[in-house]
Amino acid sequence: MDKRREPVRETVSLGEISGVYGVKGWVRIMSWTEPRNAIANYRPWLIGADQQVIEPLEVKVQGKGLIARLDGVESRDQAQALTGAAIAANRRQLPELSAGEYYWADLEGMTVINKDGVELGQVRRVIATGANDVLLVQGERERLIPFTIGHHVLDVDNDTGLIQVDWDAEF
Repeated sequence: MDKRREPVRETVSLGEISGVYGVKGWVRIMSWTEPRNAIANYRPWLIGADQQVIEPLEVKVQGKGLIARLDGVESRDQAQALTGAAIAANRRQLPELSAGEYYWADLEGMTVINKDGVELGQVRRVIATGANDVLLVQGERERLIPFTIGHHVLDVDNDTGLIQVDWDAEF
């Protein structure tokens, strides 16, 4: 079982552009930061697969979500073209984490083993559910494992890229 860890990414996903707002080029933002409006603190944004550098000029709370006005995006058509694009930032822009804290981007790709040493697969995504985050683990089948440190998650080893869980291989 090869446990080599891929290199830590230089960029970290912060959210995505989920739609347009109005006719003047504003976009709706789905933020993965905590709190959600903290996404405005990381500038400039790297947008889409090609990581186009775009400065958010304004970010506002709108209902239960966020909207943003982006430099160079002045029409609904320009905003529509960005719908679905990921928003990322350079890792060096992000604050240092305390012990027991993790960026989702760092968990993705890690190998998950249970306390008996059985490999369950790799983390494909982390999902926010409200109560706690959930690891979507893909191995011979897909598993959803609550990311609850000390309960379901026993250890996260960034150096080896391993997450040890208290999870039966049959579930």
